[in-house]
Amino acid sequence: MTEQHPFKWRHFQTDVILLCVRWYLRYSLSYRDLEEIMLERGLHVDHTTIYRWVQQYAPELEKRCHLHLKPTTDSWRVDETYIKIKKEWMYLYRAVDSEGNTLDFWLSSTRDGEAAKHFFVKTLSASHTSSPRVINVDKNAAYPKAFNDLKAAGIISERCELRQIKYLNNVIEQDHRFIKRLTKPGMGFFTFETAWRTLQGYEMMNRLRKGQVQGVAKGDVGGQVALVATLFGVAV
Repeated sequence: MTEQHPFKWRHFQTDVILLCVRWYLRYSLSYRDLEEIMLERGLHVDHTTIYRWVQQYAPELEKRCHLHLKPTTDSWRVDETYIKIKKEWMYLYRAVDSEGNTLDFWLSSTRDGEAAKHFFVKTLSASHTSSPRVINVDKNAAYPKAFNDLKAAGIISERCELRQIKYLNNVIEQDHRFIKRLTKPGMGFFTFETAWRTLQGYEMMNRLRKGQVQGVAKGDVGGQVALVATLFGVAV
């Protein structure tokens, strides 16, 4: 996708494409639901076309919004939830700060020390995250191993503390529900790649909803619409 012409060769207007992509990523809708909604508006858009739009533009939305994320706090809550891909359960690692703002996410086929380590490194390298003062996790034994390895390597600060206190992770367990609710209408994903592309869009729209992007307050739906349009060079 070129920066100058993200909608080149598309047969529908760019505002229609962005509308379908935003609605799919923000609300609990299936592709067929959106096909019917568009038909009510006098637009004949096949559900497979909407699927292709989401696969194309969800990762692009995440990339373009990422540069505008607000800084997060140094108190992390880390956990993983389950995502079904081709009838098999995969693991979506997620982290939020003490205020419930999303730090980062990562999809993995495994739930072990290497997966936890990869996720920690990815989150640490994000431009909007602060070096953690404390990381709260559940009782999964993989987390202490990953934490200690990264601490020994100097990637995590010596001053950082790892805590395994269940009630402190309530905030991220509640945040999981929003993502899980979005995945249900589709009845799972067929490939790892399509799941990852879609999840990037889900997570970024969740951040927009929570007011994590500069210039858009929490609950400012009009601001969300305007920002997405601006980032894709569409007049509103």
